[in-house]
Order: sequence, then C-alpha cells, then structure tokens
Amino acid sequence: MKILVINAGSSSLKYQLIDMDNEKMVAKGNCERIGDKASFIGHKTADGRQMTKEVYMPDHTTAFLQVKEALLDKEVGVITDLSEVAAIGHRIVQGGALFSESVIVDEKVIEGIESLIPLAPLHNSGHVQAIRGCLSVFGDSVPEVVVFDTAFHSTMPAKAYMYAVPYEYYEKYQVRRYGFHGTSHRYVSGEMAKNLGKDIKDLKLITCHIGNGSSITAIDGGKVIDTSMGLTPLDGFMMGTRSGGLDPSVVTFIAEKEGITPEEMSNLLNKKSGLLGISGVSSDDRDVSAAEEAGNERAHLAHEMLYYQIAKYIGSYYVALGGCDGIVFCAGLGENQPQLREQVCNYLKCFGVNLDTEVNNKARCGVSGKISADDSKIPVWVVETNEELVIARDTKALVEKNA
Repeated sequence: MKILVINAGSSSLKYQLIDMDNEKMVAKGNCERIGDKASFIGHKTADGRQMTKEVYMPDHTTAFLQVKEALLDKEVGVITDLSEVAAIGHRIVQGGALFSESVIVDEKVIEGIESLIPLAPLHNSGHVQAIRGCLSVFGDSVPEVVVFDTAFHSTMPAKAYMYAVPYEYYEKYQVRRYGFHGTSHRYVSGEMAKNLGKDIKDLKLITCHIGNGSSITAIDGGKVIDTSMGLTPLDGFMMGTRSGGLDPSVVTFIAEKEGITPEEMSNLLNKKSGLLGISGVSSDDRDVSAAEEAGNERAHLAHEMLYYQIAKYIGSYYVALGGCDGIVFCAGLGENQPQLREQVCNYLKCFGVNLDTEVNNKARCGVSGKISADDSKIPVWVVETNEELVIARDTKALVEKNA
C-alpha cells in the first residue's frame, strides 16, 4: 500500500509518498508560492532522481495536478498509474476541541476544520483548500484521512489547558491551551519507549521538539499532561521569530507606545521576535551561531536566553510529572545543534543529568541515539522525528478499518 502524505499551508504544499510495506519514502517534494506567478515545484525520489520546474499554480487544485504529474512522470515518476496511491493523509494543525483523533474525511469533517479557522487562520484555511483541491484531482474514490497536530495533546487536564481569564471566554470562544507538534511528540515518545525497552505506559517522558518553531511536552504513561505551546504556536519559549510567553502587559505597553494595531502586534511577536529579534542577525540558528562565534554579543545573548528557557520548561515538567525516565531532543535544532543540547543539559545536572560530550557532538545530520553518559540518572536521547510516517500509519489503519 502506497500512501500520499500532504502538509499544506496557505501558499505551499509539501508531499511525501510512502510505501507502507516497508514504511520507506518513495518520493517527496514541495509546491511553493502557490498563488504567485513565481510558483514552482521541486520533486525528488528515494533513488536520487530529481526535478525542479517553474509553473504557475494559482491554487491548491493546480498544485495537486503538478504533484500528480510528478508522481507519474517518465523521468522522475515513481508510479505508473494513479490507482497505486491507495490513500491520502493530511496534516492538520488545529483540531480544537472537535477532533481528539484522526478521522476519515467527509464533508462534515471539512466543515469542522473550517469552523476552527479563527483559531489558526493561515494554517487551517490552507488545509481546507488542500483537501478540496485533492478531492478534485484524485476523486472521492481515494480515501483521505486528516491527522491533527493538537490531537495528541487532548489528554491534558483542565488545570493545564485553562487560562486564568474569565471563564466565559472559554465558553464563548474556546480560549484554552491546545498545543502543537503533537504528531512529532507522539512519534518520538513512542520511539523513546522502544529505545528504553519499556512499555510507554510505564514511562514519564519529556520530549523537546526544537526547530524554527519549538515546543516541549510532558508525557505520563503515553498521555500528554502539559505542553508549552498554547492557544496558538506563539506561546512557550522563544523560537526563530516568535517571542514565546511574555508578560501580557508587554503587548499593551508596546502597542500604546508605538501606536500599532492588534494585527501589527501579532506580526511583531510572530515574525520579528525570538532569535531574530534579540540577535538582530537572523532567525536561522546557523547564522546566529556564526555571529556568536564572531563575537556578536546579541547573538550570544539570544542563545543564552534560548537555552535557559528550554531548561526551565524541562525542569517544570520534571516537577509536573513527579520525575522523569527520559528526555528526547528532536526536530531541526534538537537533532543538529550539539551546543544547544549541551548547554541545556548543563542546567539539568541538578537532576542527575550527565551528558557524554563526545557522543553528543557527533549526533547531527541524521545521527541519532543516546547522548547521555552511562551514569546519568535520566537518559537523554536524540531521536529523528518522522511526522509523515505517523500520518501514513494513521491513514493506513483507518482505511483498513473502514474497508
């Protein structure tokens, strides 16, 4: 069974075709700048063939037509007939309180995702466009499944997901913590249980998805009890361009002083803050690291803030869990930035964490594994995340269940 996994945004469409017989990627690609005259598709196969083509894609339907052509192409294609795609799985950022698990797509499901657009305007609107575009190209004979980033966090208790604002706003607008990156946290926590040789139901784990967007999650017995991102992906600790949590009065103070609108303030906090805002260099950690090595004090400060904030979250989740059986680092920085892992773990020495510096320095560019020393009271691992595989597995399971 081959499953096409889709991760769509408002102007992009990432795809990956996975052969579920061996759970290996067959081909993957991106459709970028959808709606722009400069739109293009990049496609590559597992055996190294690749293609990039500039082509106008005014909407997601035409983007899916390009995906279809790429998969069937004589030079870079990986299937001979569209019927080889048995099902399609979509990543959906915001499932709100409506969806606590993956579901097969029907009109009611699409309407439910649409109803949650106010909670994730850019993400969910793009997802809906992609689902409808996919249906128009592949037809309704190919089953489609939606997998929600928020679903894994739906086990959080009210004491963790509620905000201390008037309760009426929860009742009227569903203002609460939802959490994100759930598909990644779900995958790496499962892999960590395998690595430790234990049932996940017997483990207390802290998973750290650290990239341009980042979140940390406390998992007790396979169920999330708390996570750093909130109503939106802006909450938590500082990221590439996001501020993370801050005193709410900072928002009103700056807005009043600068005379800016709510939309402009949202843009400032989401796209101009974090590593970019503090360093003044870039949102890309590689650029910030280079600037720090060259003696840039603001770049150094940005890193100090990031490491400190990550360590504080891990420490707070140690308390929330009542202990910890393992810490996992994943995603772009989590998997490829030894300095970040080392500095964070230095803060955690009070919990008995002891890093193997030599092994940690080698863990990058696809190299995963245990990075803590044998005498560390808490094992620390780097696990390469694979959200697409989780989506493909859920899709396969649901399609077979409903066959």
